[in-house]
Amino acid sequence: MNYLFCAHRRWALELYTKLNKKHKNMILLDNPKKLKLNYIKKINPKLIFFPDWSWIIPNEIVQKYQCICFHESNLPKFRGGSPIQNQIIRGIKNTKTSSFIMNEKLDAGDILLQKDLSLEGSLDDIFSRMISNDYFLINKIINGKFKKQKQTGKITTYKRRKPKESELISLDFSKKYLYDFIRMLADPYPNAFIKIGKKKIIFKDIKYNRKKLEFKGEII
Repeated sequence: MNYLFCAHRRWALELYTKLNKKHKNMILLDNPKKLKLNYIKKINPKLIFFPDWSWIIPNEIVQKYQCICFHESNLPKFRGGSPIQNQIIRGIKNTKTSSFIMNEKLDAGDILLQKDLSLEGSLDDIFSRMISNDYFLINKIINGKFKKQKQTGKITTYKRRKPKESELISLDFSKKYLYDFIRMLADPYPNAFIKIGKKKIIFKDIKYNRKKLEFKGEII
């Protein structure tokens, strides 16, 4: 019995390595060109996990296989792209990792399990919590320890952020706003930047000790 794990970012590959130690039949797919029905048929997975995927998943795969997606929000709130950034910029500190069965609608499938997720700290801090959450949830799902339920509550949907939205038009904002804006756009996302004359300052990292902000970046 095989399981397919579809992901490409560093944090998700770390999750795969951790899972593969326990589930040797967990197969990694990190190339979107391979996500074709003919290829999937050869693997014949019982479940396909999508903890981190940036491409359209063919409907024929969603219809034929149990595809399970992981979304960093308390669904049905914050459906759509860039859920971490869209929540942080709105001052949300705590959310959920939601696992759900995919259907033809965006982030609208039945919930399997959820787990609390803090959005405090750096993106690396958040990714570390996501690894822990997804590891816990995937093991629960493989062992059948879940109860499907429909999504309930008010639906809110947001678009994936575009690189141009990483621009700071000014530094004349509160320290908390600047901290949140820059930290949520650390690698691997398009970094926050500000244009000053003909120069562009790209912010790579930020620390906030309640009294002052400390930036790391480059000028181009």
